[in-house]
Amino acid sequence: MRSIYVILLLPLVVVIAFWLIARVEGTGTSTSRPGFFQRNGWPIALYLIIAVGFWALFIIVLPMIYMVDLSFRPKLPLSQMGGPKDVYTLQNYRYFLFGSLTSTAHWNWIHINAFFTTIFASILITLLNFAICYPLAYHMAQSATAERLRVLLLLLIVPYWVNDILRAFAFRVLLSSGGIVNQALMGLGLTSEPFDFLAADVGLYMGLSYAYLLLMIFPLYNAIESLDRNQIEAARDLGAPWWHIHAFIVMPHAKPGIASGCTLVFMLCTGAVATPMVLGGPRTMWFTPIVYDRFYQLFNWPQGAAYAFLLLVACIVFVLTVLRITGLKLGEITR
Repeated sequence: MRSIYVILLLPLVVVIAFWLIARVEGTGTSTSRPGFFQRNGWPIALYLIIAVGFWALFIIVLPMIYMVDLSFRPKLPLSQMGGPKDVYTLQNYRYFLFGSLTSTAHWNWIHINAFFTTIFASILITLLNFAICYPLAYHMAQSATAERLRVLLLLLIVPYWVNDILRAFAFRVLLSSGGIVNQALMGLGLTSEPFDFLAADVGLYMGLSYAYLLLMIFPLYNAIESLDRNQIEAARDLGAPWWHIHAFIVMPHAKPGIASGCTLVFMLCTGAVATPMVLGGPRTMWFTPIVYDRFYQLFNWPQGAAYAFLLLVACIVFVLTVLRITGLKLGEITR
């Protein structure tokens, strides 16, 4: 794993693998359709193979492999790494469960609750984003004129020119005890005293939902836009109610976009760090700040790697569950 030979050999293996895939595609296609190298030319094809191989290897594969390997290592001084004490162990995962490297008498409920709260809240935020974005995406794809579509896209994109952290602080200002929302509620006589939106995690859920809105709406728009409008008109002519059209015509066609948007929003919600720190209440326990503390407060990188790997496993399980529910294959969500 840590051998320099593996680091040097993996890029070569990945490049050769991509080259073989391209060659197989070229030989397996009919003569009427040119292969990968014929379509792109040798210089561009070679560049694509090297670029994709570099991206897959150094940005995805190697960091994940090293993180998994590090999660099974003890925390040691730099001088002892690679020595006789540097052995594989489960103590980092034991600490997540029991809060101790030796005792198993008590469960580590703080970290366990934070982990499952993060997963459950991310699922709720994903469903909320879908409920917000689906009607708008359908209108943009099937009903809006070209002029209205340009206006809607502009209104969606321009707010994201503001930095994510600044948007989170803006939500904090709006929802604070002396913020505009509380002042408006008390001015209208709906409440007699300020409501603590931040302590109730309302601000956190609103901030996370808004932060990843575009990642849900654009996959939905792309999927629904490819649907033939004649199918919807035919269903209306046959007397199908609106909910029947969406449930049995639009949504089945848009399953790749739904799966893509849901997985993107869920993964980014579970991995959010800045927004939970800014908008979280005093009793809010989001799992990613705990992972951050393992790395940069306690400087316990093996333990942080173990916590990060647990979050990665949860994300993989979510993706597989979404694919199973929608009946899609992994490659279909990019369609």
